[in-house]
Amino acid sequence: MREFRYLLATLPLLTLLQPMLIAAESLTYIRSGQLIDVATGRALSDQVIVIQGDKILRVGTAADVTVPADANIIDLSGQTVLPGLIDMHDHLTSDHRFHGYQGLGISVPRQALYGALNARITLNAGFTTVRNVGASGFADVALRDAINAGEIDGPRLRVSGPSLGITGGHCDNNLLPAEYGVQNEGIADGPWAVRAKVRETIKYGADLIKFCATGGVLSKGDSVGDQQYTLEEMLALVEEAHQHGRKVAAHAHGAEGIRSAILAGVDSIEHASLIDDEGIRLAKQHGTFLVMDIYNDTFILENGASVGMLPESLDKERQIGQLQRDNFRKAFKAGVRMAFGSDGAVYPHGDNGRQFAYMVEYGMTPMQAIQAATVEAAELIGWPDTVGAIEPGMFADIIAVNGDPLADVTVLENVSFVMKGGKVFKNY
Repeated sequence: MREFRYLLATLPLLTLLQPMLIAAESLTYIRSGQLIDVATGRALSDQVIVIQGDKILRVGTAADVTVPADANIIDLSGQTVLPGLIDMHDHLTSDHRFHGYQGLGISVPRQALYGALNARITLNAGFTTVRNVGASGFADVALRDAINAGEIDGPRLRVSGPSLGITGGHCDNNLLPAEYGVQNEGIADGPWAVRAKVRETIKYGADLIKFCATGGVLSKGDSVGDQQYTLEEMLALVEEAHQHGRKVAAHAHGAEGIRSAILAGVDSIEHASLIDDEGIRLAKQHGTFLVMDIYNDTFILENGASVGMLPESLDKERQIGQLQRDNFRKAFKAGVRMAFGSDGAVYPHGDNGRQFAYMVEYGMTPMQAIQAATVEAAELIGWPDTVGAIEPGMFADIIAVNGDPLADVTVLENVSFVMKGGKVFKNY
């Protein structure tokens, strides 16, 4: 009887202590060699990251953080540790092997399956957050939801669903001109039709709106630099999207279309290949991000013909590829905000990290290139307090590489450790 009374007396105390005991058991400690502090732009040595559940609880020096003898420890002391990387321009439901007419036989269900494959590949490449800008049939919405439900592995996603554009423009399908009446699902002409299309896209689950302000490289029958949506249409589109709390990304290569999109209030310009001095001035004035995919020119010119890219697309790329890189340098030097975006699916998924070397070659330091793929991208995607840095309260999205990316940024092409939300997906 005495033992029973003692047990009853201690039950309230055990109830109070249970959450503390569970919390203590769930802590994970990461020992890092060098840690890239992207918020301050410094490299820190001998750091310990304490993780509880899916969040970072504490970051400090080994001297300041006591690690219990029986703790769950991940030893990355021989590696450089960074926040999970962020790619602001990807197409996970598309595949680099099927461009031009080769892509006509790929159904929306098949694209969704490619998305599941490419999401895992991209996560294992160290990109723990991705903005997917353009997918048929809202396949990227389904992909996002499956990842969030834990059904498949992949990055955190912000998705646009179908890209919006004019009839016959870059976001339309002009590969079958004899099949009259066929157009892509994101097509809308005129301010009110555009507003309706924005509403429809949001209805079916889009986190952001992506539209085509100008022609493009991989589309048939349009000029890469010509403006497509009018300023009036862009103003209506952006106002409607912002009214519903969605950011707007504008595909824009040509200078006039870039200027109009910035004046309309878009949050980012994608590609920005032919941006001029006025466009640079406006982007800086309005705080508009540039997302410039300056790696894939190399892949297109070396491999484009073998994966079905049209001869006219290759000609367009020869016209603008080097100009885009030169304008990247010019815009960055002028102080325009830049976020990392690679246009995955133009090149093989998983090779996203190859862009870092080009960003450094065309004006950034390695730290600035890393910041473009972390804190800057987190700001653009709308998650500055949850991803993009290794700080208390942030998601435990952490990667590691062998070597020093501040001395050789190409080491980011081979990520050896990937954690997303406190769960390890890759470690070797």
